[in-house]
Amino acid sequence: MVVSGPLSYSSYRTYLECPLRWKYLYVDRLPETPRGYFTFGRVVHSVLEELLRPLVVPAARRASATEAQRTLDDWEARGAAPAPMSRSDLLTAYDRAWSGEGYTSPEEEARYRSLGREMLGRYYDRLQEEPPHPVAIEEHLEARWDGIPIHGYIDRVDRTPSGGLEIVDYKTSRDLSVEDARDSEQLSIYQVLVANNFAEPVEGLTLYHLRSLTPLRTPPRPRDSLVTLYDRLGVVSDGIRAQAFEPTPGRHCSRCDFRAICPEFRTVPATDETRLRQLVDRFETLRADQAHIDSELRDVAEQLHHAAEELGVHRLAGSRATAVRRREEAWQYALEGLRPELERSGLSDRLPTGKPEEVRRLVRDASIDPELRRRLAETGARRVKWYWDLENGNRAA
Repeated sequence: MVVSGPLSYSSYRTYLECPLRWKYLYVDRLPETPRGYFTFGRVVHSVLEELLRPLVVPAARRASATEAQRTLDDWEARGAAPAPMSRSDLLTAYDRAWSGEGYTSPEEEARYRSLGREMLGRYYDRLQEEPPHPVAIEEHLEARWDGIPIHGYIDRVDRTPSGGLEIVDYKTSRDLSVEDARDSEQLSIYQVLVANNFAEPVEGLTLYHLRSLTPLRTPPRPRDSLVTLYDRLGVVSDGIRAQAFEPTPGRHCSRCDFRAICPEFRTVPATDETRLRQLVDRFETLRADQAHIDSELRDVAEQLHHAAEELGVHRLAGSRATAVRRREEAWQYALEGLRPELERSGLSDRLPTGKPEEVRRLVRDASIDPELRRRLAETGARRVKWYWDLENGNRAA
């Protein structure tokens, strides 16, 4: 049995993209090739954490079910807050945190390093003009969302002017829009995490585009949006519990580090190539023969149908067997025009799927208005399908 622990946004998205890649990462713990843009993001986030940590004024938290009420004696005296960083300190911290892991060339690393210095310098200047009011920085939060365990590391949670909370997620990517913030499932998961861990309400969600120093703000997610996301998280959680780890090939495969071991791309050992090639060739031949036989079988069955119609018979004798004409009958009902009336009559719940057997039960129910029952019956149409059996019971067509 796979025990995966709580779902993060990244693990959730990984499973949706490819369950097998999720298994390689979270069960088998296989390493991925470092990529420069990920390294760059981690470095920038760590420096921003160091810069903003002195500004944090903690907010009230929700007590867990097992946590007792604290008294004044339980609180430790807070030490002096660390001194704010200067611009020079910030760039020194950046150089100290820098990592060259994952870059494809010295030139690429130099471009990213220069971009980071310029971006952090401009962010520092903006911070002096508009200092935020964070209550948490790089906070790891966990929650159970109606039975599904989730967790995440949240870049920043700010106090709003009205006393609520705003969730801020930094992005170092090239381009972002308000639509990206509005559609971000990551922000939705963070909203649930903050709502379950802090006492004050979430009043806003923000993707902060660091390259342009643009906060892309959206209101908190409405309930129906969160319900939709919860359902998708449930599908992922169920899939992991059921160990459903089949690969889902797509464009994402081009950047996957596990192609060499993925059954979609793994190559056959040389010792098995000849034997398997012969099997594939034989399979291809049989499939072609089957398609030809199926086509000829349909043609012969159609000729038998015409002969049976002309002669008015249901049995035709051959040299070795007798072909017997059979009939399948099915009813279909077109209920669209009657839906409003069925809802007014309180009968919609008795037609959850609209299957013929549900309709027939209503038509036979003497407690229902006879006129409505008649109109229900008149929407029905009978569909007849003919086929042939041989005397030994093997269906021919």
